[in-house]
Amino acid sequence: MSLRSALQALPPYKPGKSAAQSDVIQYKLSSNENPYPPLPSVLDAVNQVSPEMNLYPDMTCQAVTQAVANRWGVKPSCVSFGSGSVEVASQIIRAVCEEGDEVVFAWRSFEAYPILTGLAGASAVHVPLDENERHDLPAMAAAITDRTRVVLVCTPNNPTGTSVTADELHEFMEQVPQNVLVVVDEAYVHFNVDPAAARGIDFFRQYPNVVVLHTFSKAYGLAGLRIGYAIAPDYISAALRAVAIPFGVTNLAQQAALASLAAESEIEERITALVEQRDHVFRQLTEQGWGVVESQANFVWLRTGEHTLQAEEMFTRHGVIVRAFGDEGIRVSVGSPAGNQAFVVAAQDVLNHIHAASTPRNGS
Repeated sequence: MSLRSALQALPPYKPGKSAAQSDVIQYKLSSNENPYPPLPSVLDAVNQVSPEMNLYPDMTCQAVTQAVANRWGVKPSCVSFGSGSVEVASQIIRAVCEEGDEVVFAWRSFEAYPILTGLAGASAVHVPLDENERHDLPAMAAAITDRTRVVLVCTPNNPTGTSVTADELHEFMEQVPQNVLVVVDEAYVHFNVDPAAARGIDFFRQYPNVVVLHTFSKAYGLAGLRIGYAIAPDYISAALRAVAIPFGVTNLAQQAALASLAAESEIEERITALVEQRDHVFRQLTEQGWGVVESQANFVWLRTGEHTLQAEEMFTRHGVIVRAFGDEGIRVSVGSPAGNQAFVVAAQDVLNHIHAASTPRNGS
């Protein structure tokens, strides 16, 4: 029996490495996980429904749909859920794209985009980031053709942490045909403190072809329960529910999301602390001499190029587990203060190594 030819061309998704058994204290900073444990109120909500895990969940996600609709001031019919925002992104591409259609996105960006596109039988159009590790929106607009059905805008961008401004996105939207769906993927939006940054919900309200993706995995710390959602025009939301995996969002996840929405003041305190740690790490890296771009997410990006593999190995020897991307760079999540400091210490050694390797020897 033969498999789909599309599978042969798909790049494998590589999750962040986990800490291995070692005598050295290790900090896993490879998966953009929230370093804080669950809030007591969230744990309590999950524990209350855990005796019912023998029962199917509410497939309509009715209670959390209403809560999210209230949170953003939208109709419940505009909200749809999946097991993480990546699964909702998959729903969008499968609902909109036919075989041979195109999906445009910046590159490097979220690693799942080309995988989700290929699985839907569509063609991925990679548009390189600009020299400042940001979306090149004029180039992305120029890449749109008659076959383009979806444009993915990841802001803040994973893995570089850069964000798109509102003015830039408005200018971009003016160039996008209304039959092309623009998906504003805001998995890391809670960490974005740039006052000029685009906010997806504002664009959803102004443009008829905008969908916004959010997740409870990052700022809310529910990565292990898998729940994310889209805010979209009614007919798009209906299509997403039609292609969604039945009962794909567990009752545990739904109740945890509800409790998290009710505890947003506590969540905000944690976000503020993580942003302060991120900015502290950024300043230290800059003082060391790294040409690091300012991040609006819960991670930082080191453009290590041909030294990436050796840099990853050096970080590992320091007990810091990072996420390496080929021969391009390394993404490092903001973790506990101790983990962040271990990373900064290791980063100095890595930078010294890169400088030494890049300096021509006498007589060469």
